[in-house]
Amino acid sequence: MDTITIKDLMIFLHKQSGWHVSLFMPTHQAGREVEQNPIRYKNLLQEAQRRLAAKGMRGSDLREMLAPAQNLLERPGFWQHQSHGLAVFFTGETFDYFRLPIPFEEMAIIADGFHLKPLLPFFTSDGHFYILALSQNQIRLLEGTRHSVDQINLEDMPESMAEGLQYERFIKDTQVHTGTSSGRDGDRAGVFHGHDPSDEDKTRILRWFQKIDDTLPSLLLGEGSPLVLAGVEYLFPLYKQANTYPYLVEEGIPGNPEELKPEELHTLAWPLVQPRFLEAQEKATARFYQMSNTDQTTTDVAQAVIAAHHGRIAELFVPLNQHVWGVYDPEQVEVHIHQERQTGDRDLLDLAAMQTILNGGAVYALKPEQIPDNAPLAAVFRY
Repeated sequence: MDTITIKDLMIFLHKQSGWHVSLFMPTHQAGREVEQNPIRYKNLLQEAQRRLAAKGMRGSDLREMLAPAQNLLERPGFWQHQSHGLAVFFTGETFDYFRLPIPFEEMAIIADGFHLKPLLPFFTSDGHFYILALSQNQIRLLEGTRHSVDQINLEDMPESMAEGLQYERFIKDTQVHTGTSSGRDGDRAGVFHGHDPSDEDKTRILRWFQKIDDTLPSLLLGEGSPLVLAGVEYLFPLYKQANTYPYLVEEGIPGNPEELKPEELHTLAWPLVQPRFLEAQEKATARFYQMSNTDQTTTDVAQAVIAAHHGRIAELFVPLNQHVWGVYDPEQVEVHIHQERQTGDRDLLDLAAMQTILNGGAVYALKPEQIPDNAPLAAVFRY
């Protein structure tokens, strides 16, 4: 799959019987480096196999558990169409994979539950956004993070205004200027040019945008992720009139987006969304320090895990690439932290972050030195 949803997280947090395998790896999208993708994945699988065998799983049970994951190696086309990172999750009964715009660090985790923290950049409030590129001949939806961008398959969405409205008059009557495309084939691209369209044409464009807006909610899956428009400027107010997505960025990317590659659109969009991410993080950090001497904050892992489970956390700061192993018993409302990882342990930082997201809180996945008070985590409570 090419995206992951909150619903997926809810399923993954529900522990099943037996061992859970979580694999993460960076992937290449083009060039000869693409050939490294299946090789790197095969090495990860072999590492998972060794660890499962060391935990006592052997013979037919081990082969059966690994079979769906190994089947990916028999699909050459799969490895030619990757994003920036691949995440694979499986047990003896389930198998899922996700191609995401996150350059994961390579790792294989075998535990009693899935390891989900590397997914945080996709769901957290510090870097995930969308670009909607609108032109007469084409619609593109791009998904970006701080360092990457990918194009999303629009499935059943009309690809052009003419297709969306079966509308030929607009193409016939609107003045069109032919510009040189930046694509490799040197094709000429028609672009909106000249005076604003008539009121009648604006009504038709608005209907087209309403059709787009009807489809977008099923595609904009990052919780609270900003959406940046790219297109001729007079289209912006019309789209804003049709828009129902609450995180549309006020300023857009003006001009004909057909002439821009995804990487170029990403370069233009990032300065528009970065202040929003930084402002939210700075305000959350300020709230933490303002309330740090009250019972409205905590840097205690056990207290944060319990609060996250009950939906009390408004904002949570967690460090990437660090772990705190232990067990949470929701029935007894007890957390047991272990210095060394033990059988049945979960990464409690991972658990607190995912529960916070599921309960509508904001999570900031940062470098360890960026966590307030240099703590293992930091949380601001709702109440």
